[in-house]
Amino acid sequence: MTCLPEITPGQKKLGLVIDLDTCVGCQACATNCKEWNASGHSGPLPDSKPYSAGAEGVWFNRVHSYEAGEGERGRTVNFPRSCLHCETPDCVTVCPTGASYKRIEDGIVLVDHDLCIGCGLCAWACPYGAREMDEDEGVMKKCTLCIDRIYNTNIPEAQRQPACVLTCPTSARHFGDLGDPESEVSKLVAERGGQPLMPELGYNPVNSYLPPRNRSSAAAAPEEAAPTPMDIKNPLLRWMDKVLTRDPMAGAPQARRAESGSQA
Repeated sequence: MTCLPEITPGQKKLGLVIDLDTCVGCQACATNCKEWNASGHSGPLPDSKPYSAGAEGVWFNRVHSYEAGEGERGRTVNFPRSCLHCETPDCVTVCPTGASYKRIEDGIVLVDHDLCIGCGLCAWACPYGAREMDEDEGVMKKCTLCIDRIYNTNIPEAQRQPACVLTCPTSARHFGDLGDPESEVSKLVAERGGQPLMPELGYNPVNSYLPPRNRSSAAAAPEEAAPTPMDIKNPLLRWMDKVLTRDPMAGAPQARRAESGSQA
């Protein structure tokens, strides 16, 4: 079995922070992840019957949509799911060959495909469903946080982020060091009350989710515009509407002038 690296204070923990309030479920993250990784560190990522019923394939990032709440307070919550790069992952310790391992320098959980025998034990041990079996190669694959991108000095520094983060149109995905309390992602988690997924299981996921913001009240229905006199077909009702909606002070100056003239 594989041992985990010793956890030390201040250790670097690279991971994702996902905002469930702004994620629109567009699947751009899943698509860009597939495109980058199909020819990257874990490529190829095969697909089986991609254009017909029963399509299957290797996807490191999947987006699920749920309906939460009822009535006017109901909303659709889009939930992206990928490897959480846990601090104490059973998917690593259960591996019989050492193929599944956790890096000490940044906390990323990876799979060495040369050592993987495709036994599937790591997939059984992962409660988050983050492992993907490549049936063509007979090995297990998973999210790498685009390790071949984030450390690639041949691309501009601003582009050294996971593909899913770079492509998100609503900026719902954030990447950084969650082991540093002063990092932007750590501050974001603290400000928004970010939560790990199913922390009660004890695996200590590094990735965090920002909860949807509460809607204070349902949006007020727009008031219907009052009808204009020409909208009222009946002449008598139109006259009554004109009289009842007339400004009572509209004729005040004329009345005062008339009154002063009669006194003169």
